[in-house]
Amino acid sequence: MRRGTALAVAGAAALAWGEWLNWRWSRALLGSGGGASEAVVVLGYRNPQATANLINRWRVRAGIRSITGDSARDTRVIFSGGATTSGGAAEARLMADYAKSVLEFDGTVVLEDQSRTTWENVMKVTPLLEDADRIKIVSQPAHALKARAYLRRQRPDLAVKLVRADDYRPGEWMIVKPLLALYGLWTLRGLKAGERKISL
Repeated sequence: MRRGTALAVAGAAALAWGEWLNWRWSRALLGSGGGASEAVVVLGYRNPQATANLINRWRVRAGIRSITGDSARDTRVIFSGGATTSGGAAEARLMADYAKSVLEFDGTVVLEDQSRTTWENVMKVTPLLEDADRIKIVSQPAHALKARAYLRRQRPDLAVKLVRADDYRPGEWMIVKPLLALYGLWTLRGLKAGERKISL
């Protein structure tokens, strides 16, 4: 096999592997939430600048597209994340500003602007999830799975309400999905086998 062909095959295999892992993660550790009201939790990413960065802008878009069409009126979008730097704006505020000013989102928005870690994200949004029938957590698939695992550990009664968000789409971020998969494997190393199980 020629070197160019071998590289092409290896590249295609890496892309397929990254796509598959992200697909698996997006479908793991889900509950069976049903009913009219839903809460869409959008997790922030390190954002030292004064406007939402590329990753946070994508997460906001993924959060908004995760709203179920027939329940938009009963949906609250919760942006979660504190300030990256002392005196800086909270990630939650930057994401909410982007949703409203750029995407013209006019639905219900709630801010959780104190958390600094994924564990804190989950812990601090739980009071906002109590009365929701369905809960969706939005981020890159590995990060969202980690947050779902944390919700299961902290509040198993709420974790049964988890349903899939629209934060995985085939081909989206395809070129970097192998890197996201490698990083995801590292960040998920603390999860138990049962916390990686695909929900059918």
